[in-house]
Amino acid sequence: MKAIIIDDERLARAELRKLLLEFPEIEVVDEAANAEEGIRKIDELQPDLIFLDIQMPGKTGFDMLAELERAPQVIFTTAYDEFALRAFEVNALDYLLKPVEPRRLADAIQKLQQGETRELNRQPAEFVNNSILGEADQVFVKDGERCWFVKLSDIRLFESVGNYAKVFFGPNKPLILKSLNALEERLDEKVFFRANRKHIVNLRMIEKIEPYFNGGLLLELKGGEKIEVSRRQTVKFKEMMSF
Repeated sequence: MKAIIIDDERLARAELRKLLLEFPEIEVVDEAANAEEGIRKIDELQPDLIFLDIQMPGKTGFDMLAELERAPQVIFTTAYDEFALRAFEVNALDYLLKPVEPRRLADAIQKLQQGETRELNRQPAEFVNNSILGEADQVFVKDGERCWFVKLSDIRLFESVGNYAKVFFGPNKPLILKSLNALEERLDEKVFFRANRKHIVNLRMIEKIEPYFNGGLLLELKGGEKIEVSRRQTVKFKEMMSF
């Protein structure tokens, strides 16, 4: 498994690299001293995992993640316990307080291995280098001080709000600076369907389908949202769903 260490402290990078020698399954392929360098190296090397500091000169680790289209697995390494707990709320693989303890690092690697075992049965190998984002891909969503790692399979709806898109998953509805057209180009059309000008729905999140005005359809999602399928898109929807 390829990993990159991103931390502005040279000694912290060296110490973590030394600790990782105990885990031959983790190959540290490079290091970065700031967010901009980290983005370049992630794009170039496509790591499976990054060890990421939060507070760095310029952009924070959260700012860096928000600029990535596809987030690798992330283990935070930080000296700021309260900041990490407040700003990073759900779904990070782990975060480690500096100085990193070998036992805590071992726990984090074990979580990583358990997650990889679960994903082997869900993510096809040929998908890894595909430009389209698939269900098992994890994306980073940042809205103000709140941050989430979200699997696309957990997102039931995207809603256009001007130049932004509202992302519906669980009870959360954060805004991201992406147009619906840009999202549509990156999403797997077999899973995410453009129901109308304002909405993209996750087909696997549909609970009920009803006839609607002018030959359209009304979709009810697992979160309770009711989305109209335009007459034009209804034809495509019926072809896709074979009815």
